[in-house]
Amino acid sequence: MTALRPHLTPAPVVVDLPAAAMRSRLPDALSVYVAAMAYPRGTEHHRAPMWSEHTTRPGWQAVAAVLPDEHGRVDLATAPLVAIAYGYHGAPQQWWHQQVHTGMRRCGWSERAARELLSDYFELTELHVHPSAQGRGLGEVLLGRLLAERPERSVLLSTPEVPRESNRAWKLYRRRGFTDVVRHFVFAGDTRAFAVLGRTLPMPAEPSGYGLGGPRAPESGSPQ
Repeated sequence: MTALRPHLTPAPVVVDLPAAAMRSRLPDALSVYVAAMAYPRGTEHHRAPMWSEHTTRPGWQAVAAVLPDEHGRVDLATAPLVAIAYGYHGAPQQWWHQQVHTGMRRCGWSERAARELLSDYFELTELHVHPSAQGRGLGEVLLGRLLAERPERSVLLSTPEVPRESNRAWKLYRRRGFTDVVRHFVFAGDTRAFAVLGRTLPMPAEPSGYGLGGPRAPESGSPQ
């Protein structure tokens, strides 16, 4: 486990979360997700089956930040969970993969370049820190722990567009070398604009600029 700076009492630690532990702690993980995204209560019930199914996908991996007890021990079954991150190996039959391929083609990627990028990547599906624990570097520690030993050539993620990229998530991804793959893309069934970002792997311990090559999506139509 990885100890963090003691801003919380006790200080959170980042741990690997096996699939069985993830499924048993799913309500707690989804509570962090709902709070971090400011979604209405009840959203977790719709997301639970999908998150559970994700644990069965090839290459699935998760890390979490939890609070140890007063003796510094961590029981994965009961320790309060304050952050969660997971992902898996991307594959052509997955919905997100197909949507990203569509977005890449629409914004100018050639078919060959799109297929090359999507041939070997880790999809960073979720990364969320509870509001009570934000601003303490937890997200960066989770990101580094999750990607440290991934075998894929690159990592891709999607994040909501925000004006001037002015939130913690955007600042983290830019600091860790993520660059634009697709901008202002609306996934099927959603109304919000998202950015798809990516970078090469492995990701070094210190921030750097190993982004992904490809055409930049048009900057017009930025949501307010």
